[in-house]
Amino acid sequence: MKVVNSLKSMKKRDKNCRVVRRKGRVYVINKTNPRFKARQG
Repeated sequence: MKVVNSLKSMKKRDKNCRVVRRKGRVYVINKTNPRFKARQG
């Protein structure tokens, strides 16, 4: 999991990436390819 300031660039890495809010944090998750995970902040 990468920690980044801007999730927009992480969302562009793969077409299946989704932006999800969990427990006050913003995550990028990808079910088909779990390598592309990121968290903001």
